[in-house]
Amino acid sequence: MSDETSNGAAAPAPQNNGPAFSVEKIYVKDLSFEVPGAPGIFTENVQPELNLNLNQQVQRIGDNAFEVVLGVTLTCKAGDKTAYVAEVKQAGIFGLTGMEPQTIDGLLGTQCPNILFPYVRQLMSDLIQAGGFPPFYLQPINFDALYAETLRQRAAQAQAGDGQQLAADTEAAGNA
Repeated sequence: MSDETSNGAAAPAPQNNGPAFSVEKIYVKDLSFEVPGAPGIFTENVQPELNLNLNQQVQRIGDNAFEVVLGVTLTCKAGDKTAYVAEVKQAGIFGLTGMEPQTIDGLLGTQCPNILFPYVRQLMSDLIQAGGFPPFYLQPINFDALYAETLRQRAAQAQAGDGQQLAADTEAAGNA
């Protein structure tokens, strides 16, 4: 069968109304690097201590569009002094259509940060080296496991909330 109409023009492509996931934009939302003790910190000869803080923010910016921001802050201490603080907030705008809310939540909590993570890793490495420090390679992060933990915490909070509501209802009924 031909894709042409009787006048020889190509037939319009059929509309796909099924689920769709798209990356609309990836960008740096915030970037910071500080070396509060420079230049003295470069003469310190102690084993550095690293503290990594990871966070994620999700914001709906349209009917089918979400901004996801993956934030990583790395603080390096040399003894009691801060050697450096590197902060990267990598963001993306993602389109999600034709999906159940639970599926959207899962994609926003796992796939979106997985897409943003390589950008964060590269920026973090470049910042630290440009700051005069040895290379730092951010190790892979299992966002599926982090999301599963988030779901577990949500369920525990909901269960605790139901228990508190049941106790309040029981107390109110006893006072009636």
